[in-house]
Amino acid sequence: MIEKAAGRILGKLLAILLAGVSVNVAQAAEPEGIPPELVAEYIHAVIQVDRSIYSTHVVEQLQDRKVAVAAEDWKEKGALPLPAQLLQMAGQEVQGLGLGLHIRLSSLGPVYTKNGPVDQFERAGLEAVAKNPRKPYTGIITERDRRYFKAIFADRAVSMACVICHNRHPLSAKRDYKLYDVMGGIIISFPVR
Repeated sequence: MIEKAAGRILGKLLAILLAGVSVNVAQAAEPEGIPPELVAEYIHAVIQVDRSIYSTHVVEQLQDRKVAVAAEDWKEKGALPLPAQLLQMAGQEVQGLGLGLHIRLSSLGPVYTKNGPVDQFERAGLEAVAKNPRKPYTGIITERDRRYFKAIFADRAVSMACVICHNRHPLSAKRDYKLYDVMGGIIISFPVR
């Protein structure tokens, strides 16, 4: 229930943002256009704020009070989804809106292989943000005769829930994460003309 509501809210916010700038993205050469880099920054800001609020004000507080826990198998346990799972679910909800907007998490050392880089652009971007987390890796890619702006932002361990989950997970390639370490990337892509 929580994940669907959060996913819908994030999806609607991103849809409004993207719909409001999609015409201008196509006209990025004109003075009033919004460059795709800035659109990606806006989308990333919304994602980061929502994720931080969920991680610290929902997951951590409810766990500290022993009211609820976040767990990878949250459906079976009647628990809260992990912050990374909530972001992935929101990305699926956004994709379902049909705007061409895609949001997902990826890592060079993912817990599950499906969350690894899908191409050389993503691999290079994940390597770049691991070295310089303050600068997103961006570019224009073409998929099925359609051009997309793609941005990869550093994905940091924003709460102890992230650190504990990755350090204890039996499939984790790394078990010494600390708070705010780069764990991978948040990948945002959307169509441009």
